[in-house]
Amino acid sequence: MSQSPSKLRLSALIALVVGSMIGGGIFSLPQNMAARADAGAILIGWAITAVGMLTLAFVFQTLANRKPELESGVYAYAKAGFGDYMGFSSAWGYWISAWLGNVGYFVLLFSTLGYFVPVFGEGNTPIAIACASVLLWTVHFVVMRGIKEAAFINQVTTVAKIVPLIMFIVIAAVAFKADIFTLDIWGRNNPEFGSVMDQVRHMMLVTVFVFIGIEGASVYSARAEKRSDVGRATVIGFIGVLALLVLVNVLSLGIMTQPELAKLQNPSLAAVLEHIVGPWGALLISVGLAISLLGALLSWALLCAEILFATAKDKTMPAFLTRENANRVPVNAMWLTNSMIQLFLLITLFSAGTYTSLIYLASSMILVPYLWSAAYAVLLCVRGETYQQATAERSKDLLVGVIALSYAVWLLYAGGLKYLLLSALLYAPGVILFAKARHEQGMPLFTTFEKGIFTAVISGAGLAAYGLYSGLLSL
Repeated sequence: MSQSPSKLRLSALIALVVGSMIGGGIFSLPQNMAARADAGAILIGWAITAVGMLTLAFVFQTLANRKPELESGVYAYAKAGFGDYMGFSSAWGYWISAWLGNVGYFVLLFSTLGYFVPVFGEGNTPIAIACASVLLWTVHFVVMRGIKEAAFINQVTTVAKIVPLIMFIVIAAVAFKADIFTLDIWGRNNPEFGSVMDQVRHMMLVTVFVFIGIEGASVYSARAEKRSDVGRATVIGFIGVLALLVLVNVLSLGIMTQPELAKLQNPSLAAVLEHIVGPWGALLISVGLAISLLGALLSWALLCAEILFATAKDKTMPAFLTRENANRVPVNAMWLTNSMIQLFLLITLFSAGTYTSLIYLASSMILVPYLWSAAYAVLLCVRGETYQQATAERSKDLLVGVIALSYAVWLLYAGGLKYLLLSALLYAPGVILFAKARHEQGMPLFTTFEKGIFTAVISGAGLAAYGLYSGLLSL
């Protein structure tokens, strides 16, 4: 059978996974981690994250192979296992997480440029927002030219941004000092950190944010040349990115002390390399970050549109989101996504919300889609669905699924009540689109089970709205 010209090969799928995960997070990792934990807790946190995220990667690989008819990943798994509203909520949460992350990327990009051009400030000055808006709509029209063309550009930027990271790792490995790394390794000189497990909990949402995108290949499963490439791309991409993240974070802790790292302005990786080699180090990292963010913006523009399009195609989102242009790009999904990014860019002019606040909120929104995917993998094993009998493979997949599900639940706890309530506030308005889609199908809005779930969402949203109004909560 001949392949459609828009089909994506393994290399393009890996680049989508890596390009989605390596955005701005890795370049801010030294400061983001040091502000919340010291070296010992950070090592424990990475060990938990590695196991948890690896099991999630295996979950996406297993589901891609066992349920090839379920296209578009996180949304499809939630719907198949737990009903239409759960499927819709996963797609809605994933979509919001993706474009919120892009807002954060725009702020970080122009904050980085502010190092060289002071008028950009912290990335949220009027001139920075104006330039970010121009860039946003440039990316929009690049993606409109076609999925495959945008994926090719993403491959090029993925290679380009990895080079400075590898250079940093090599230089930092040579300059690494064990006495700096082990100085107050458990953070006892920082009473505000709390216990070691408190430190581990506080760093968890940062680790989630740098791994968002692990499901990128599964979202594009319908456009893959080979279905088996989806799972392979997920695991290969994850292992490569995990190695980069851990090395960048751990090596930085042997270059500068925790208090020094915690005070750095982001992108903190630039300051760490400047500390070793001088000003050209900051320039190298800043150029790498700019390329990285441009690639990540492109990856996430693709993923945002694709998740809305796939959900609408399956009649869980309104039909107007299925419209494609001549290049098979979902145009209405693109316009809706980038309009929301534009709106939130304007909000950053008047809001005290920082890059860190944006990534925490984006991370909390992705937790529900991850949780439902892991729960569906467990459900398949318990039912024995797609398994012929009680085999060792079924037992192994059940164990992996239970670990992934436990990790997802732990992340909800680690994120804390504040971000859980703010997430509910963002989930609640989605019911408008869900209701429109159900009306188009002539179907009742909720099942009895879904009414209970929606009641919990509305209650959380109400508490969040009151918290924001009274000042008890803030972004």
